[in-house]
Amino acid sequence: MNRQSPEDVNIRTIAHYPAAIVQQVRNLISEGRLREYLRTKYPERHQYNSDDTLYSFTLELKDRYLKRSKPLSKARYDDHLDTVKNALGTHTRISRTHGGKLKSKNEIHIASVFKNTPAEFLRMIVVHELAHFKEQDHNKAFYQLCCHMDSDYHQLELDVRLYLLLLDSGQSL
Repeated sequence: MNRQSPEDVNIRTIAHYPAAIVQQVRNLISEGRLREYLRTKYPERHQYNSDDTLYSFTLELKDRYLKRSKPLSKARYDDHLDTVKNALGTHTRISRTHGGKLKSKNEIHIASVFKNTPAEFLRMIVVHELAHFKEQDHNKAFYQLCCHMDSDYHQLELDVRLYLLLLDSGQSL
């Protein structure tokens, strides 16, 4: 197996975490155990592989936690989102004039690398993008809403970042 030294791996996705966590990740990488760690913790892959099933999954979460927010118009996978720049998903509000009225549409686009990941990873990304329906900025209220929708949000966010490190090293889950 091609093991990278911890210094060779670009840890930019976890650089803001406490030093102890960064060191644990460096150890997992240098020992070649990052893939094993993620596979053991998340053995199952989700079945939301099409835009239609992603939309249904997203709508179900939205209806459960954000009943009073504006409707979801579209949810789809996007091959053009660049996970290198941390765009794991995007949310957009498109406003158009229609018959003298301003119509607004909410769309969510999820990076295609999440088509074949554990359901928990996809859920974390969808929860994050749905939270932007109510909170624009990444502030305390935003993260409280994310944790309300998924109590493991912060751990999942870290594990998604570890997954991206694994992909960055040329490995897959």
